[in-house]
Amino acid sequence: MIAEPSPAPDTCQKESDGQEATAPASAVQNGGCVKNPSDLTPFQKGRRKVREQCENVRKKNISRKRSSQPEGSEDEVEEMVEAVTLFEVVSLGKRAMQSVVDDWIEAYKEDRDLALLDLINFFIQCSGCQGMVTAEMYQSLHTSDILKKMIEKFDEETGLQYKRIMARPWILTVTWPMELEDEGYPLVKPGPHWKKFKANFCEFTAVLIQQCQYSILYDGYLMNTITSLLSGLTGSVVRAFRHTSTFAALKLVTALVSVIQNLDVSIHNAQQLYEVEKNRTPEGETGPRLDELDRKRKECQQKPVEIENMMNALFKGTFVQRYRDVIPEIRIVCIEEMGSWLKLYPNMFLNDSYLKYVGWMLYDKQAEVRLKCLQGLRGLYEHKELVFKMGLFNTRFKSRIVSMTTDKEPEVAVEAMKLVMLMVLHCENTVSSEECEAMYHFVYATYRPLAVVAGELLCKRLFCLSPGEEETPQSKKKNKFVYSLSRLKKLITFFLNHGFHKHVTYLVDSLWDWEDGLLRDWECLTNLLRDKPMRKEEAFTDAQETVLVEIIAAAVRQTAEGHPPVGRGGRKALTAKERRAQMEECVRMTERFIVVLPELLAKYSSDIEKVTNFLQIPQYYNLNVYVTGHLEQYLNALLKEMKELVHRHTDLNILEACSKVYSILCNEQLAIYPIVSEALHQLIDEMVKDFSQLLDDFFQEEEGFGVSEEHIFRMSCTLKKLTAFHNAHDLTSWHIGDRTLKILNFEKENGGLPAETLIPALQCSYFALLWQLELATEALVAEVPPSQEALSELNEQMTCFRLICESYLNHHNKDVNEKAFILLCDLLIVLSHQGVDEDEDFALLKFLPDHDLQSRMIEFVKDHVFGENNLPPEEMNREEAHRLDSIYRKRIILAEYCKLIAYNVVEMMTAVEIYKHYMQTYHDFGDIIKETINRTRHNDRIESARTLIVCLQELYQNHMATYRSNNSRKKQVDSSASFANIKELARRFSLTFGWDQMNSRESIAMIHKEGIDFAFHGDSQDIDYYLPPNLTFLAIISEFSNKLLKPDKKLVYYYLQEFVTDHMLLTCKGEKWHPLYCYRSSLIGTDDDAESTIASSFREWPPPDRSKVFATKRKFSDGNSMDISLPGSSRQPTDLQSDSQLSYFSWQSKTVISEDNAMGEPSPAVQDTMPRMGDSPEMLPEELAEDFHEDIDVLETDEGNL
Repeated sequence: MIAEPSPAPDTCQKESDGQEATAPASAVQNGGCVKNPSDLTPFQKGRRKVREQCENVRKKNISRKRSSQPEGSEDEVEEMVEAVTLFEVVSLGKRAMQSVVDDWIEAYKEDRDLALLDLINFFIQCSGCQGMVTAEMYQSLHTSDILKKMIEKFDEETGLQYKRIMARPWILTVTWPMELEDEGYPLVKPGPHWKKFKANFCEFTAVLIQQCQYSILYDGYLMNTITSLLSGLTGSVVRAFRHTSTFAALKLVTALVSVIQNLDVSIHNAQQLYEVEKNRTPEGETGPRLDELDRKRKECQQKPVEIENMMNALFKGTFVQRYRDVIPEIRIVCIEEMGSWLKLYPNMFLNDSYLKYVGWMLYDKQAEVRLKCLQGLRGLYEHKELVFKMGLFNTRFKSRIVSMTTDKEPEVAVEAMKLVMLMVLHCENTVSSEECEAMYHFVYATYRPLAVVAGELLCKRLFCLSPGEEETPQSKKKNKFVYSLSRLKKLITFFLNHGFHKHVTYLVDSLWDWEDGLLRDWECLTNLLRDKPMRKEEAFTDAQETVLVEIIAAAVRQTAEGHPPVGRGGRKALTAKERRAQMEECVRMTERFIVVLPELLAKYSSDIEKVTNFLQIPQYYNLNVYVTGHLEQYLNALLKEMKELVHRHTDLNILEACSKVYSILCNEQLAIYPIVSEALHQLIDEMVKDFSQLLDDFFQEEEGFGVSEEHIFRMSCTLKKLTAFHNAHDLTSWHIGDRTLKILNFEKENGGLPAETLIPALQCSYFALLWQLELATEALVAEVPPSQEALSELNEQMTCFRLICESYLNHHNKDVNEKAFILLCDLLIVLSHQGVDEDEDFALLKFLPDHDLQSRMIEFVKDHVFGENNLPPEEMNREEAHRLDSIYRKRIILAEYCKLIAYNVVEMMTAVEIYKHYMQTYHDFGDIIKETINRTRHNDRIESARTLIVCLQELYQNHMATYRSNNSRKKQVDSSASFANIKELARRFSLTFGWDQMNSRESIAMIHKEGIDFAFHGDSQDIDYYLPPNLTFLAIISEFSNKLLKPDKKLVYYYLQEFVTDHMLLTCKGEKWHPLYCYRSSLIGTDDDAESTIASSFREWPPPDRSKVFATKRKFSDGNSMDISLPGSSRQPTDLQSDSQLSYFSWQSKTVISEDNAMGEPSPAVQDTMPRMGDSPEMLPEELAEDFHEDIDVLETDEGNL
């Protein structure tokens, strides 16, 4: 063949990053190497002649096709002429793949060695390598020489890497540049071109085997060479070679599986022909035709054996070596192809020898690999005839598959649930009943696809009938009521017995696609509640009826809205056909419930829970059906029943539900508006009349002191009804707010009223004020502003209500004072923003709380939210529901006050008292406190950071007071649990600043400045007079050091040095000075020997380069500049809240340390040349101006790395 040429650096070319590699350079086409013809040996000249002949054969074939094509396709033919190599043809994809393979087969028959080298080059170039492939015969070599040549090495002189592969009967040498990128080979390149190339590559391998199966596939030369090549490449350290060769080998196996499937048909046909001819031939005689058929039959029977040998060789040479490859893409290819083999050719692959690989890869750490394993197995379990061969696999890996339903990747969990469902249906007794029960609770999962699959499993298991109970479609239609009753009872029993979830809405959503219309059979569902059962065993219990009503309400909502409930994703985009079907179903549902809902409300009027669920249905009506269907009489019946419910019940849920139904029906654009409006006004008139009469009687009976409890109870019930309706309807014309304020003033002056009266009175008064404010705003929008007298009257009412709420903060009833606090917070938010966007007249209503009111409110929060953590033992043993209800109420109070902070209604510094409890209450209130920190930082970064440092300072002072009072001198200050909690709180605070150091630059600098001042402030309480009083506080603020930019750390370090006196340097030894050492290390980024003293570390640390620290100016995206200057530099006073200047280290005139004078005054040269804030490079000395420009680039590079 060809002698191996000496490699040269210029023989390999690397593809440019910005250019698509559709074809390699001509220097490497067909494995050739361009050299001077005079330098070639006779052997090499022969090799080159053969290569040129191969190219000419391909060009002749193209020319032959060109002559048979019309003139209009001349451009296409020119493109085909340009595509010479197999890689180019496949990459361009301009020709039919079958014709490409036919041309190659023709070339193979003419010269198989040359055609094979062309195919070898194709696989090499598909790996993204444009290197050179050469070959030499090895028959004459000894075995030891062959093994020595099977190496992969790097030539340092040429910069090329070599890979020698034994592809019988050659030793191939692949040469490529060392910098061949693993991320840039065709199989993984992005874009439509390379996606199409991958498809063409797969098609080429499949067509190649398909076209060779009748001729050269069994010659013992082609497949041996390809198998040797691909097996050798799979052992390469280069990812591109491993991935491409594995992909090609596995696709060849898949193609061989298709061939062997066709052979099964051929064998069957040959056997039948042989049997027919044998029966026609007299016994004991043979003829030429029978002998020919027998020969063909034996040949067909021998071919599958050869193909299985080929598949085994490829499998062992590639799959076994690479199914555990470190690259996930290679593992994915292996498992994906294995799944197709198991399904296409189970006779060979469906046994434990191959299934074990799939089972092992179920434990892979890559989600995509696990997903491919499950998908491959699902293809097997879908065919019941294949399941019986998987007994041992089920025993070994069933538990793993079941556990994967809780996989952290939702797609994997969904696929595992589908596989478990198939195992339950097709493998009897494989999945136990306990494991099935565990699968059922996934119908309440948040991830809807998982819940839907679990719903399908539940439907198929729950609604399945035993073989003796199977019914035909005709019998189901005949006994529809009994059939639906049986299925609904099973579903309700499941919901009640399992108790996974309290709400049936999620169960209905999970079963919506699989319940076979059961949940949308409105006639059947309503008849089960309307009609009395024929037999006693068909009757529902009260609990079952309640669940059935919940199912009906949830099904109505799902029908009308067409999207999952809250927590299961957003709205689903419906097609026009789906939207039309949904509207038709909604009309059908409306027509049914318009008729039966009044009857159901009358039947269950005494059951609060059922009535509340029934009242949810009208909000999903298509209200036009009342008119189009001429169903106005049922509207009157509904209004009558709701009126009876309002007069009969005092439950807040029913009252609010009725109020909401009236609000939906009372739409001015509907034709039924006059009927509903008249009924609503009549109902309000009756309630207001009753309330006015009761209130007048209350004040006439000895000014409220002689009224009976029954009278107060009736008044409370009527007031609760009015409050529920005042929330959704404007009742200003009835002047209810004036009456409720009168009740509140009575309680304020005299007391004695129960909470059942005061809470609705507070709520109703608040609603009345909001409706009046809404009317005034609407008048302003309509360019009819309210009069000054009206605004003054409204202001008086709001002031009166605000003072009442303030007084009720000290009410003896906990429910009353909490309701007053919540309403006061909401009112303050409303009042604080008046006169901003509206007319200036509205400024009369503006109010901001004074310092006294803010103090009272924060004390209220401390007492009611954080002051009840230490509960008595009997309180700790209460039910979980009561505990959660208490936490819920506390969260509401805390959130209300935090809104005041976020909207700048109260001073931001009041948040300090809340931040102190961040660690202790992180589980219950951590999300609210963290959101408050983020909101306040958005309003004012500097003030928000100041609240954090003040919080840490106050906690530290409390800790030190406790430390000194306990006389714990022998114990280190920073070794206690309380100090560790403060340090952890500081770490949590630092995490809230995120990764954007530029935005938080000013805030972090301020924290360090305030922390250093606090650490060295005050008189020392220690025996060591020179020990700063709060030195250990430096260990706390060191948690913020990682948020400082590199130049800012040097500035902070300079500021710290100003507080370290000469006496401190002489005495800063021992553990008491350890916080200073730790803080210093956090700033300069060093970790010196623990035995070294702080003084030596300070003397050894040189000051930063002046050109990089004295003055650095950076431009923000908005054009503003940010300046950094050393303490001691002369500068003008700046705004402390400015985000564009770092000014916290120039508030005091400090000393700058020079390199020659460690603790003295700055040298005159430094003072004269020190740049000031805002100086431009032109104003600086020439030597500093050059450094100025250089340092900006350096600093930008460093920050970019950050």
